[in-house]
Amino acid sequence: MTLIDLTIYKETLDRAVGLARERNIIIPTFRQQINPGLIPDSIVAKLAGVGLWDVNPLNLFRITWHNQPVLKGGNFGGVNFIEFPRELTGVPARIVAPIGKWFPTGAHKVGAAFGCLVPRLVTGQFDPTSQKAVWPSTGNYCRGGAYDSNLLGCESIAILPEGMSKERFEWLASVAGETIKTPGSESNVKEIFDKCWELRESGQDLVIFNQFEEFGNYLWHYEVTGRAMAEVLENIMGPNDRLAGAVYTTGSAGTIASGDYLKDHFPGSKIAASEALQCPTLLQNGFGAHRIEGIGDKHVPWIHNVKNTDMVMAVDDETPMSLIRLFNEPAGKRYLAQQGLSEAFIDGLNQLGISGAANMVSAIKFAKYYELGENDVVMTVLTDSMEMYQSRLQELTAERGEFTDTDAAVAYHQHLTGLSTDHLQELTYVERKRVHNLKYYTWVEQQGKTYDEIQAQWYDDNYWTGIHGHVDELDSLIDEFNGKVGLLK
Repeated sequence: MTLIDLTIYKETLDRAVGLARERNIIIPTFRQQINPGLIPDSIVAKLAGVGLWDVNPLNLFRITWHNQPVLKGGNFGGVNFIEFPRELTGVPARIVAPIGKWFPTGAHKVGAAFGCLVPRLVTGQFDPTSQKAVWPSTGNYCRGGAYDSNLLGCESIAILPEGMSKERFEWLASVAGETIKTPGSESNVKEIFDKCWELRESGQDLVIFNQFEEFGNYLWHYEVTGRAMAEVLENIMGPNDRLAGAVYTTGSAGTIASGDYLKDHFPGSKIAASEALQCPTLLQNGFGAHRIEGIGDKHVPWIHNVKNTDMVMAVDDETPMSLIRLFNEPAGKRYLAQQGLSEAFIDGLNQLGISGAANMVSAIKFAKYYELGENDVVMTVLTDSMEMYQSRLQELTAERGEFTDTDAAVAYHQHLTGLSTDHLQELTYVERKRVHNLKYYTWVEQQGKTYDEIQAQWYDDNYWTGIHGHVDELDSLIDEFNGKVGLLK
């Protein structure tokens, strides 16, 4: 079963090459995103004058975890990450997270969008001269897709719920060709899918890059994010340390593919999937609405390898909402300093967005459940930063009043050191299958997948591993595309 289709369509490919030549576009390879040391010196030199968020085709080469953490002119270095100290987490285990803020657009979803778009572009399956790229999302993915589309010279349509932060819509207005707001908020994914069907039936010439089912999303995170996490681990782990597991709040379930990579390379490590308690789909077959922006619920993504997931848990959405105040308001910073945290570390906590705070909390719950010690490492990820959520802080202040010293103490002890292991379940074989079977209602009944496909995801041992190993083949196609464009000569 081929899940990454690399069939070539020559006429369309020729048009894409012509557009790339006209717009001075060179496409980075996956290997260059994994190891920016492979990027030609001529391109690195040109990046010295380019801002991280600039709509400049050269910024395709900044779709990597290795960007220097500066807003303009940065080079490349090690993977950007935070290790959360015990004074913050209340657990002896080492909790570590790569930082998504230092990608173009300020979120790592720009990489997932690349993984979906570029294979279709370099095979001629997508025609950027005539077709629109449609990016359904609960937030950052459609931003990344609109950005990638703009860099690659094609029209885009961004779809996201109307309840997302206003910063997202303001930014999209300057980048996306069109933005469509669907009813609801983070957990209203079906409404996004319904809009996609409406667009399909509209007669427009478009391609829908649905992150929840696109295996390019899975592939990019397995190969790029997974390797970045492994690089961090190799640099920080001592001879007696071990990777206990990786913990992720689930959105499209693309990032959780990096956990599959870590399991392959750190045998014995576990994968935990976390969600909002207000919409406990994986944990309780539940439903509802929540405030953890960027994680969509009420369904199980098609690209989630549930059979490889060891634990599901839920986080009360009040926890990350309280923590973004603790981490960013003056009273919160003062209280954290009193707990022994350094000023430099506290200043860096703005690199956690709402879902990043939820990821850190989920990792703490994981560490507490398994009673992990100081030689145990737990990986998680910071998808974005507070750059997209300043309006949420303002709304919380308007709703609740100024964040006081007392509020800071309550947030710290209730939502960090006082965390319990409630709303958490280790998955047996049967329980994994229960979660997997939830895919049926969305993907077979509503989205056109087949019963045989959903069975293959569970019973075919080669289904998921068959997605791996396409990097060399894809990079060859990218090299051929760049060769035809002729800008690297």
